[in-house]
Amino acid sequence: MTVSDRQTARADSLDEADGVAVPTSQGPTRASGPSAASGASGPTSRLRAVPDAGVPAQGETPTWSGLSGQSGLSGRSSGAWHEGDPVGRRRFVDIGGLDLERGGRLSQVRIAYETWGTLNAARDNVILVEHALTGDSHVSGEAEPGHPSPGWWNSLIGSGRPVDPDDWFVVASNVLGGCQGSTGPSSLAPDGPPWGSRFPYVTVRDQVAAEAALLDALGISRVAAVVGGSMGGMRALEWAVTHPERVDRCLVLASTAYATADQIAWCQPQLLAIRHDPDFAGGDYYDTGRAPETGLGLARRIAHITYRTESELSERFGREAQLGEDPLSGGDRGRFAVESYLDHHAGKLARRFDANSYLRLTEAMNSHDVGRDRGGVAAALARVTAHCTVVSVDTDRLYPPRLSDELHAALPVSTRAHITSDYGHDGFLIEEDQVGRIIRDALSR
Repeated sequence: MTVSDRQTARADSLDEADGVAVPTSQGPTRASGPSAASGASGPTSRLRAVPDAGVPAQGETPTWSGLSGQSGLSGRSSGAWHEGDPVGRRRFVDIGGLDLERGGRLSQVRIAYETWGTLNAARDNVILVEHALTGDSHVSGEAEPGHPSPGWWNSLIGSGRPVDPDDWFVVASNVLGGCQGSTGPSSLAPDGPPWGSRFPYVTVRDQVAAEAALLDALGISRVAAVVGGSMGGMRALEWAVTHPERVDRCLVLASTAYATADQIAWCQPQLLAIRHDPDFAGGDYYDTGRAPETGLGLARRIAHITYRTESELSERFGREAQLGEDPLSGGDRGRFAVESYLDHHAGKLARRFDANSYLRLTEAMNSHDVGRDRGGVAAALARVTAHCTVVSVDTDRLYPPRLSDELHAALPVSTRAHITSDYGHDGFLIEEDQVGRIIRDALSR
């Protein structure tokens, strides 16, 4: 395998493909009920895989109010979606206020979402798809104005694919705290500027509560399946624990019932890299004309290494130099090919994601523990009535298979499935044939 082959053998992570967002004055479309989307797009030519508020005084119950997408935008994040940007296939629902697990309340919350297929008369054909850390509602579809990248799981939804819109009504939202249309740090607060550092700490349970309110607004009381990988798997499992009466099937891919010390440890340098960037400005960088892109890029480099495997990086890059560069030269030395690879992903993420959202969502992942205040993990999982499918990737060094084994053993009704991959954690997106078979089997139960 040549160096160029190593660099292009597989498409990698959510950042692999770019589109161009065309500015427009078009505003958001509000939805009061479910409707059919135009249908899933055809497959893309390249598979892409992923891969605080002020502390209230003692005894106080703070209230955070604000509605993302107000007029009069005074500050921007280059990677976030803003009011006035092309909406693409997004729809929006204002779910009202949301009480937060840690205390306090967001008085107004907007959730951006997309749908595929048609809700049937019985309203029992709903599949809820949960995105991972740097994903969004654009699960399937082409890059287009409003969506700078193609769908992050294009192999999942479409005619003849594991989730066929002819049979299922698929809903995917941008998570609370995200930056692609749902209320988050880059959204405008009621006093005008973006939330920035004032956006409260939210947990996975808060995010699921927001999604439940979205489904309520759409008139959906039960889902046939909730499907998610990585951070999305955390929310899928939280759905099954918190709302057992609303979930028939739960598919958890490359995820866990609780964040481990190792996972939290890997997150710490990512959080510090962003917060120590001089352009971070304490989280209030939107009006400065600068953004902590260096820190966000460092965070992405650290995370991306954990998403892949030593053997894959060795096979793809070895010790080869980046084409046209010499890492052994003096002065302004060149890079090894693997360094160029990480630089590529760092730059891509900085152009399509907001650093504050990266912080808030990473902290939410760290908070994940289905057993918190429920008598422990085993007691919490005993509440689940859904038929669960627990899937691990054999080479996943971030969410190792033992965590899936624990989850499978503790669930009342569970099927254990395995993905064999050279690509580590990202295998749950890259190994589309294996994943497709697993999802088809799970939906047939």
